[in-house]
Amino acid sequence: MTEKQKKMLARILVTFVLFAGLMGAQHSGSAPWLGRFPAGFLIYLVPYLLIGYDIIWKAARNIRRGQVFDENFLMMIATFGAFGVGEYSEALAVMLFYQVGELFQSYAVNRSRQSIADMMNICPEYANIEEDGQLVQVDPDDVEPGDIIVIKAGERIPLDGVVTEGESMIDTAALTGESVPRKASAGDTVISGCVNGSGTLKVQVTKAFEDSTVAKILELVENAGTKKAKVENFITRFARYYTPVVTIGAALLAVIPPLVLGGGWGEWIQRACIFLVISCPCALVISVPLGFFGGIGAASKIGVLVKGSNFLEAVAEMTTIVFDKTGTLTKGEFKVTEVSAAAGMENRFDADGNAERNAENGVKTWSAAEEQVLRLAAFGEGYSNHPISNSIKEAYGKTLDLNLVSDVEEIAGHGIQAKVEGRTVLVGNGRLLAKKGVAFAECRSMGTVVYVACDGVFAGTIVISDTIKEGAKEAIRDMKQVGVKKCVMLSGDRKETAEEVARELGLDEVHAELLPGDKVSKVEELLKKQPDKKRLAFVGDGINDAPVLTRADIGIAMGSMGSDAAIEAADVVLMDDDVRKIASVVRISRKTLRIVKQNIVFALGVKALVLLLGAFGAANMWEAVFADVGVSVIAILNSMRALKTK
Repeated sequence: MTEKQKKMLARILVTFVLFAGLMGAQHSGSAPWLGRFPAGFLIYLVPYLLIGYDIIWKAARNIRRGQVFDENFLMMIATFGAFGVGEYSEALAVMLFYQVGELFQSYAVNRSRQSIADMMNICPEYANIEEDGQLVQVDPDDVEPGDIIVIKAGERIPLDGVVTEGESMIDTAALTGESVPRKASAGDTVISGCVNGSGTLKVQVTKAFEDSTVAKILELVENAGTKKAKVENFITRFARYYTPVVTIGAALLAVIPPLVLGGGWGEWIQRACIFLVISCPCALVISVPLGFFGGIGAASKIGVLVKGSNFLEAVAEMTTIVFDKTGTLTKGEFKVTEVSAAAGMENRFDADGNAERNAENGVKTWSAAEEQVLRLAAFGEGYSNHPISNSIKEAYGKTLDLNLVSDVEEIAGHGIQAKVEGRTVLVGNGRLLAKKGVAFAECRSMGTVVYVACDGVFAGTIVISDTIKEGAKEAIRDMKQVGVKKCVMLSGDRKETAEEVARELGLDEVHAELLPGDKVSKVEELLKKQPDKKRLAFVGDGINDAPVLTRADIGIAMGSMGSDAAIEAADVVLMDDDVRKIASVVRISRKTLRIVKQNIVFALGVKALVLLLGAFGAANMWEAVFADVGVSVIAILNSMRALKTK
């Protein structure tokens, strides 16, 4: 409980003691004058001002600013009216219990904020730089990419980088919700915001602080509350018109019946005050955004960042989910599993004298002909950082002299053409060789097939295989269980490879051999087939996924291994790349929306009933207090259930 909440609780307790004493004295007959003016008015005014001075101050300040119709104004007018007709105890009771409701609201909001606020604690305060053999603490903003920082045991990792020295266990719970630490040693990537466990690490920084994972998360968290759901926007508009209408209605209720029926001013003013207390829209204005905030907080607890309540609402309406294959459903860890050389390759090109691979290097042994195919492909892909290119270079296993490579041309969606030692080398898919008029034998092996040609002659094929990501099959199964109707996969791979992955995972639909631009077109096609009020989500991780993430109703990105562009474009970020958590977010979002709708129906239903009773004189001030404060407290407690979604 915050200091402000403690002070409010103290005010409530003191006021309650005074209120109970005054009520006891008045109704026991020992102090009947407490119900009469001026003694009763002056004595009840003391606890009234103690508990309600801030409400009166806020109402007066808002009136001065032109913001007349809010709950503070309604409470002030209603309690002033009750004092005016001699209902001193009711006036005090209304203000007291209204403040009890405000305390509940404040506590509930803080609870909901806490899980998101925990993320704000991931911000590092300093980075250790070694200078003259001494560690110096500097601002993370002052560290440049390429610098070496030292992270001691128990310290928070200040910047993204690659471990150059040391070994430790990294606690990623603050970012991913994963309680099991991860091992990090030389060559491993570490991200800012995590906590170093037992050992000291030296890390080479790869990103400036403003581009680091922790900086981007903090920015997203700070902006998450600004994007409202349709339901929230409706409530905001509703309150804007509702409050002045009921205020005017209460004024008419106080004035017209006495003028028409004659006399009875005190009774009708009291009814108008009851009407005002009942009509206060606190339950709606508080509980609806609080429900969404609780849902966002519940998602953050499991390591999923939802950028706004509008996206949480959209996830609840999702019936179709589209996955990019590589890096999302598969690991994106490509390995060369097969090399085939065209007939006569060993005689067609000069061997480089290293046909047999050193087994100690852990690299597969290839024949002389296969070696030549690998060599041509490795040099052709020499300037590329694509995962497939890296796997070919890794399989070749030797240092590449890129001075031998010139005139490199990347042909989007096809592959690469380059000059290697003066020869024209083609490395890519079958479409590339067909486009260049090279006859080739089609390879039917499972995996990504790379075709190689040299000087217009087919040289051979390289088969590269990717493995299905752990948990991908369970993720698809869980999504079906939570009501997602269609799971679709998009891939640039060959049809046979993509269909094999789709069969293994239990996907409903697969589209293969897509160029980067085709993914947007395919998602647009799927969007057109979507029923009204049903949403489509796209899950991806690469920089080329950013346009698709933006185009889909909901973009879901990988936060750990995903590109900055994908994370920026996405609406939901999986901090540990675990696609199984998407089903959890669907459950959280649907429970949140269910809670919000329950609150709206409950609040409006109770208020409508008691408003009618109040207008006809069948409801007193105590029932009015329940219709306002009681409904608010119940709605707030209901909203807090969103935080506890498992």
